[in-house]
Amino acid sequence: MPLFALICTDKADHEPLRKANRDAHLAYLNDTGCVAYAGPFLEGGTMTGSLVIIEAADKTAAQTWAESDPYALAGLFAKVRIEEWKKVIG
Repeated sequence: MPLFALICTDKADHEPLRKANRDAHLAYLNDTGCVAYAGPFLEGGTMTGSLVIIEAADKTAAQTWAESDPYALAGLFAKVRIEEWKKVIG
């Protein structure tokens, strides 16, 4: 199954919203069973976005998955970029 990178940028000054929805976000990542890698982007120790690598049938399925993320539902992200990705090393 293809891999997709979700590159998510938080809205400015939305760290409290991120923290309030973090448990639901992490549960979603674990419960959906399609996440290969995930973690936040940091700026000076503050979380400012997310990188999530998922397995999905196609880009439409990846988009649907991204839109159902509790962070997305809470309105955390200023933008989300989805790109098909190929693992080469690691």
